[in-house]
Amino acid sequence: MKSTSTGRTRLGMTEVLEGRRRGPRAAFLFAGPAIIASVAYMDPGNYATNIQAGAGYGYSLLWVVLIANLIAMLFQSLSARLGIVTGRNLAELCRDHFPRPVVWVMWAVSEIAAMATDLAEFLGGAIGLALLFDMPLMAGMGVTAVVTYGILLFEARGFRPMELIIGTFVAIIGLCYLIEIFIAPVAWGAAGAGLITPNLPDLTALTIAVGIIGATVMPHAIYLHSGLTQNRALVRHDIDRRAVVKFSNREVVLALAAAGMVNIAMVMMAAGAFHSGHAEVAEIETAYHMLTPLLGGAAAAVFLVSLIASGISSSVVGTMAGQLIMQGFVRMRLPIWLRRAVTMIPAFAVVAMGVNATQALVMSQVILSIALPVPMVALIIFVSRSDIMGAFRIGWPVRALAVIGAGIVLCLNAVLLFQTFGLSVQGLG
Repeated sequence: MKSTSTGRTRLGMTEVLEGRRRGPRAAFLFAGPAIIASVAYMDPGNYATNIQAGAGYGYSLLWVVLIANLIAMLFQSLSARLGIVTGRNLAELCRDHFPRPVVWVMWAVSEIAAMATDLAEFLGGAIGLALLFDMPLMAGMGVTAVVTYGILLFEARGFRPMELIIGTFVAIIGLCYLIEIFIAPVAWGAAGAGLITPNLPDLTALTIAVGIIGATVMPHAIYLHSGLTQNRALVRHDIDRRAVVKFSNREVVLALAAAGMVNIAMVMMAAGAFHSGHAEVAEIETAYHMLTPLLGGAAAAVFLVSLIASGISSSVVGTMAGQLIMQGFVRMRLPIWLRRAVTMIPAFAVVAMGVNATQALVMSQVILSIALPVPMVALIIFVSRSDIMGAFRIGWPVRALAVIGAGIVLCLNAVLLFQTFGLSVQGLG
């Protein structure tokens, strides 16, 4: 086996499965896929909704962030399980088991979702660079494009270098928000109450809550996680698969818990900084400009650093997911530069047309809401089938939780779509 970081990791995993290596470092060898997937839950699309939630309603909507994160944990663990057990990713299984017309429709919807995802992520990184270095937004987009393409080149060296790079970005985002919540005047008692007390003060709060949950379980993350785990460890039999699934479940809980805490910290920072006196703050740019006089230049700079790390890392992950979706559904693989260019075009077009960047982020989440049922429903179908999963088919309690979780997300997404297009929903005004 080649002496690369990927080769050494794979050799180490084999030693763990054979019982020749134990301890905390053994678990670290299996870490990586969930860390990459967790980036989807800290992307720039979350920034706008979390800022709106904290600024407008203080700590009242923290419980929504918690519920959204628990649902995300469940679906990411199921996606990882699917890849580990079958050695196939979700897109490949859709291609193999669904009728051809359905597969083409699913691919088209998923590609649109991938572009919408990249729009939010690409714009987020560009906004951060433009604000931090006082450059035009178009220049920020150019820098983001070059950096993300450079990072994507590491994918050719195997899975481990990319996992370490994305893990570094995740650590930067987490550190930034750890700093933010100690700079901002957080009311810890109220924050604790907001986490465990369901409360929707008015219809606008419901709209924001729908946005938080609707933007949390991301279509591309569900597809990608199954691809990141397929054939990552060299499993020989069901005993190995069971061990790898156990490592994977632990990583999902830890990685998604960290992502959830970052989102909670975003809401807490916005609540502490803006809720008293500046509840109208709803855009990323406004939040940055208000942070300087309220909390100082350091807080504003840290906020932008986290946004840049989020935008760049999630744009890289989004491109990886788009490549996997195309290859899985239609057996086509584009060169990295072409895939990167295709997903960048909508973002450049939006900025060139003068569309408000934050509004573009919001609309991208609406498009994701339309696409979300495709991978969620397909995933539940596959992990419930014994002919596909064998002994690893999920039991009825987990299946029931998955159906309930999907029902919550899809119903709230439907409400979001109705409200976005100005249609009335019975009982919601």
